[in-house]
Amino acid sequence: MTERLTLEIIGELASVSRATVSRVINDHPNVSPDVRERVRRVIEETGFQPNQAARSLAANRSGIIGLIIPRMVQSLFTDPYYPRLLQGITKGVNDSGYTLSLFLFHTEDEEDKLIPKVLSRGLLDGVVIASSHLDDPLIWRLLDNQMPHIIIGRPQESIEASYVDVDNFSAAITAVSHLVRSGRKRIGTITGRLDMSAGIDRLQGYYEALNSRGIKVDEKLVAVGDFEESVAYSAMLRLAEQNPDGIFAASDAMALGALRALNDLGKRVPDEVAVVGFDDLPPAATATPTLTTVRQPIKRIGELAVETLLEIIEEGVSPPRRRILPAELIIRKSCGFI
Repeated sequence: MTERLTLEIIGELASVSRATVSRVINDHPNVSPDVRERVRRVIEETGFQPNQAARSLAANRSGIIGLIIPRMVQSLFTDPYYPRLLQGITKGVNDSGYTLSLFLFHTEDEEDKLIPKVLSRGLLDGVVIASSHLDDPLIWRLLDNQMPHIIIGRPQESIEASYVDVDNFSAAITAVSHLVRSGRKRIGTITGRLDMSAGIDRLQGYYEALNSRGIKVDEKLVAVGDFEESVAYSAMLRLAEQNPDGIFAASDAMALGALRALNDLGKRVPDEVAVVGFDDLPPAATATPTLTTVRQPIKRIGELAVETLLEIIEEGVSPPRRRILPAELIIRKSCGFI
């Protein structure tokens, strides 16, 4: 074969996952005999040679993957996004035969004390970072230490790190374009955190959708949020003074906050104001009215993060792996049907 062989390619040829190939190579017990034989046969037929430097360390591996929840994530136990993400991460770890260790930071002091332990050799084979803000010093420390890692969410452009993300920019364009097609002229937005790539990319998608359709952006219709419902509620009360007829909220939690504010103001949705969210979490389908939103494959993002991390553990941190998943618009009553 002329193509450089990887665990992913071997998995495709053997009709198994990359994680299963890694388990066979490292002699993990949780592989059925027929699958083990099929993978070994493909390896033999292709002449695949696992990264020898990585393989030489296999005997010293801990079998533990760390999951880092940064201190900036205050909504872990209230936002339905994170439980679904954790389901995907947990499934990926369990399928690989690894053990998951959680590192949850509440303060900067806790983070400063525990990060050296995370970076110490022999404790973890690699880490998943559940989210990060721009210029997060933790990412630089992982890179400097050559610690295998994967970030959920795109880091800043200058960082050569591996990550898994959804195409936030294109998805936001799709969401706002739907509002335009439904006849909305004064479309506002409640942004996510603007120190995170998801918040920035979704805001840029909002701008692009309006500009490409000849609609002048009114900055008075842009309210900065932080992915929290309570903040979005207050932001919607302020935006309502500008008489928007459409709102793109950068998360479902914020869209629900906007719906609550509009209801308290006596504004009819979608007759007076249409609302679109982002995530397609379970509350979106039961909201009143049901929420039009962008569906991102949250659980799959978690699984893919682990699969990619296993590849990095096996083959090395360079080059960085960047996996971008598509999203789709789910049309419900909050935006009307067109």
